[in-house]
Amino acid sequence: MKVLNRVAFIAVFASAILLLSIGSVLLNPSSDTETFYVGVTYCGESAEEAKLLIDRVKDYTNLFVLQSGPLQIAPDNITEIADYAVSSGMYFMVFFGDNSQEELDAWLKTGKDQWGDRFLGVYYADEPGGKMLDGRVQLNKTISQDTGVLTVSRSDGSTVLYFIDGRAILITNGTIIEYETNGEIRVTEVPDMMPSIDPSNTTEDPTNWTSHQGSVDISQVESYEDLWGSHPFPTHESITDFFINEYQSKLEYLHKNSIMAFTSDYILYWFDYKAGYDVVLAQLGWNHTLAQDIALVRGAAELQNKKWGAIVTWKYNHPPYLDSGEAVYDQMRMAYEAGAEYVTVFNYAEDMTGTYGTLQDEHFEALERFWSEVVQNTDVKQGSIKADAVFVLPENYGWGMRDPNDKIWGLWGPDEKSSQIWETSQRLLEQYGLGLDIVYEDSQFPVEGKYSKIFYWNQNS
Repeated sequence: MKVLNRVAFIAVFASAILLLSIGSVLLNPSSDTETFYVGVTYCGESAEEAKLLIDRVKDYTNLFVLQSGPLQIAPDNITEIADYAVSSGMYFMVFFGDNSQEELDAWLKTGKDQWGDRFLGVYYADEPGGKMLDGRVQLNKTISQDTGVLTVSRSDGSTVLYFIDGRAILITNGTIIEYETNGEIRVTEVPDMMPSIDPSNTTEDPTNWTSHQGSVDISQVESYEDLWGSHPFPTHESITDFFINEYQSKLEYLHKNSIMAFTSDYILYWFDYKAGYDVVLAQLGWNHTLAQDIALVRGAAELQNKKWGAIVTWKYNHPPYLDSGEAVYDQMRMAYEAGAEYVTVFNYAEDMTGTYGTLQDEHFEALERFWSEVVQNTDVKQGSIKADAVFVLPENYGWGMRDPNDKIWGLWGPDEKSSQIWETSQRLLEQYGLGLDIVYEDSQFPVEGKYSKIFYWNQNS
């Protein structure tokens, strides 16, 4: 009888321990359970305003993104906001621009380890791929790019402007030499060229500069072929390698310190990942095709074994900026079901007047609804919509894919491949929707065995 009582006691005790363990797992997921992160960005310059936003969303979000340019130089404020976010039960990440290495280093020395796994990483720079196609970016000390114009300062003191349409301008020794694609060359001598002439300002028409025809021997002028032969990025491969190497060197500091590198972008996600980013947040909005954005970012993350997320951004370039609360909810849910591990809402405009930036009551309601109806709803599965088909693009082909006439790496216009890729991609997106990924030919990341249906850009059907 004593033995039976002891056995019964052990059984009851074991059952109790099991129930407690199950309860503990439900309340405190183990490190083996992936956390889904949903939150908002703060882009202002006040720690107090950041705290107000945290208080507004802390009951239905778990991520606070400090995406503030002004606060990069205020490490004490960053720490104050981080402390407040963590004490409110949230995770956080902090933004630093790609020219803020000293500020980043100074802040990290204050003690990144004090928040443990609540500090997710650094949101380093913004839109690296997008800037290559659409923005003004200093590639290195001698080369800059500005919306389709590459400006190169050469060692002999001359400057060359390479235009996306094949034209070029050489400025040397007080002489402006214009090269047309039809072979025409115009030489204009400017004896007292004023410093105010900015060769990177492509809105200026060289024919309007104060000048007069000189006596330069055109036969001594550098030829069109020679000028383009000295282009620093003659091929898709050369600019791809440059982009990847540049960002790998910038992100090396974070990786050496075991810090995850985040960014957001609206284009060229594949190359962001190859350049060293651990997580890319695809910008949903801008009236882009959401299924295509997800196909591109998810495909890149899937093949390169990275994580991905989404950031809901502007629909308009004017108030109210963000889409309706209902549309924002739908975008977040679509990203969640497609496999995103991070979803956040961009919250900034230069003319913000509201207490909480661009976020209105309908957007907070959308976040709260997303938290309760999706994130905490066990019937809605994160990543339930998977891609069984993949569309494979040419290697190093940094084409924007926003319309048939989009740019390639910001340096070239559409080529003979572009129209075929456009037509095939739109057909496949219509056929497969969120069941399609879009990736690139790359021997490092083969698609074979990863998808049941593989479509290459140059196949006939």
